[in-house]
Amino acid sequence: MATPLKTRVLLADDHEVVRSGLRAVLDGEPDIEVVAEAADGTEAVEKALAGEVDLAILDVSMPRLTGLQATSELHRRRPELRVLILSVHDGEQYFFEALRAGASGYVLKTAANRDLVEACRASMRGEAFLYPGAVTALIRDYLERARSGDAAPEDPLTPRELEVVKLIAEGYTSDEIADELVISRKTVDHHRGHILEKLGMRNVAELTRYAIRRGLVEP
Repeated sequence: MATPLKTRVLLADDHEVVRSGLRAVLDGEPDIEVVAEAADGTEAVEKALAGEVDLAILDVSMPRLTGLQATSELHRRRPELRVLILSVHDGEQYFFEALRAGASGYVLKTAANRDLVEACRASMRGEAFLYPGAVTALIRDYLERARSGDAAPEDPLTPRELEVVKLIAEGYTSDEIADELVISRKTVDHHRGHILEKLGMRNVAELTRYAIRRGLVEP
């Protein structure tokens, strides 16, 4: 994909003050323009698919769909779209999940003023942008897997099941989940039972703790 003269950006974060600050940083650059904003992952996917956007910058933790879930959906439906994950987490779990989801870069919010503009430009050139700690983690993980011959572990839950877990943890009822995901109540109940069986859990409280550990919702 040829790099456009001016990169059109979708900025998604559930905190308006964060979006405002990041927008000021990006709009101050001659080759970058924020053309759309979203306050949750579902809205981000809708706007990225509907509008003329070259790059989506998604906060890792958002309502309805997380940034990682939104990235997976966008990668599936519009693979040419570049995606950057913005996060307060410098843990390896989020970083590796972002790469698996199809993100082309991972930027820490604490360094956004310094790194975000360059991350946008690198992403549009088709290059990955990784903060220094992530590079170290990537090299270490590669060397460990090369020595052991291990493949990356499979996620026990499907993308749809992760959506259901997130909504359960956010307090949605089964009927509300059915409306949100445009599926039947019976299908929601089937997913719920299958999820509990897969994870060896018994109730919503345990599922909520799992969702927090996975970064699907904030504590």
